[in-house]
Order: sequence, then structure tokens, then C-alpha cells
Amino acid sequence: MKNIAPVSVIIPCYRCTATLERAVLSVSAQSSVPAEVILIDDCSGDDTPAMMQKIAAQYAPGWIRILLLDQNMGAASARNAGWATATQPYIALLDSDDAWHPEKIRLQLDYMQSHPDVVLCGHSHKILPTPDMPAWTLRMPGNGLRAKRITKWALLLSNRFVTPSVMLKREIPQRFEERQRYMEDHMLWLNIVCAGSLVHRLAMPLAAIYKRPYGQAGLSSQWWLMERGDLGNYRRLLVQSYITRFQFLGFAAYSAAKFLRRYVLYNLLAVRLK
Repeated sequence: MKNIAPVSVIIPCYRCTATLERAVLSVSAQSSVPAEVILIDDCSGDDTPAMMQKIAAQYAPGWIRILLLDQNMGAASARNAGWATATQPYIALLDSDDAWHPEKIRLQLDYMQSHPDVVLCGHSHKILPTPDMPAWTLRMPGNGLRAKRITKWALLLSNRFVTPSVMLKREIPQRFEERQRYMEDHMLWLNIVCAGSLVHRLAMPLAAIYKRPYGQAGLSSQWWLMERGDLGNYRRLLVQSYITRFQFLGFAAYSAAKFLRRYVLYNLLAVRLK
């Protein structure tokens, strides 16, 4: 009999019929199984709701709960909807196209419970090259559980967490920005750390990320939307008085420089490959 962890897993779903089963399987395979899984369909308009029902029927009644949104509002709003119905003291975030190592919940929950002042805990991840490579092939370091505090300034410079690595306390007041579609995860982490809460990162790759490469045009477009989201985050922090106007200008310039460097390097590589 596996241990039941006091964790609600939130998985936003949008046209994810090809990957959702893999994500849920990685949750059910945990050595400490979360108490509930909440699947939120973000008005997919395809067979995603039927797939969600099919997957839910494969597990114990009530373990998977399904929410159907009546309009597409993005992953941030879908996660907030799941958060609002969660019943457990801890929230674990997972995307429908990613997966977890079987020890993720046990290790991360143990750490948070033994460090009660930490309200957000993330960890490292690995990008797996093929969609059929299981998350349990991730190699973890054998030198024990190492963690470090992520400061406000470190998080302002870059996003230190992929979303599927994050576990939070359900009771915190911060939420994702409604309808924000790019860099919305970084905005939440920033709001939490700027409010003075403790944020830690575990040095273990407990999440598997499966991402298909974009075409050149698509990648450039995606980068620009992410850059706009990054600049918008700094603007929100300025409005909330978490950073000064001088700091806003500095971080905005730093963000723009990173974007230009990435864009130039990508296009140079594309020219060489022609």
C-alpha cells in the first residue's frame, strides 16, 4: 500500500490527447501518491474532455477530478481554477505534456514539511529527446538532497524554475495572473519572493520535459511573445512597488539584451545550417 501524500496535483489541459495519459501515469507511479489530481480543460474544442474522462475511469473513483472551462483563458487561469477547488495543503504543478520522476512527490514534500517556512519549492529538470523515454530514466545525484535559497534578485534576473518542478503551500494568497499567457509562471514566483516568502530549489532533476523544436519563424515569434511577457512582469512589479523605476529600467534593458543575444545567435546558427 503506497503512502498518500497531502498534495493536490493541478494539470491544465488544452488539446493534449497525445500526452495527458503519460503525465497522469507519472503521477500515479509516485512512491507517495498525491491525494488528488485535478484536470482542467481550457475549452479545448476537441476530444480532450473525453480523454480526461477515459483516463479518470482507469483509477480509483474520485482520485481524478475534472473541471471544464467554458472559454479558453490560458494555462494561468486554468491553474487558478484548479487551485480554487484543491483540498490538500500542498499544490504540485504539472503540465499535460511533461512527467515526473517516481520519487518527486516524496522527496519534495519531505523537504517542505521539514522546512515549514518555505512556501515554494522547485527543483531541476531534464529535457528528454524522445516522447517515449520515461521519466524514471532520469539520473539523480547520489550525494543526498541539496537545496539552496533563491533570492529576489536572482529570480528577477531569470526564471529559476520550470512549472512542473514547483510545489507550493495552498494557503498562500498569491495566484497566477488571470489570462496571462506568457511568463505567467515567473510572475507568480516573483510575486511570492517579492512578498518576502522563502523560495528554495532542490538540486535534483525530478521533472522530465518533452518539447518539440519549433521552426525558425515559430521560434522567433514565440521568443518575442515571451519577451513581451517578461517586460510586462517587470512593469507589474514596478506598479506594486516591489522594484523602483531605476531598477525597472535596468531589468528591462537586461531582458532586452538577453532577447537580442538569443535572436542573433539563433539566426547565425540557422545561416550556418543552410
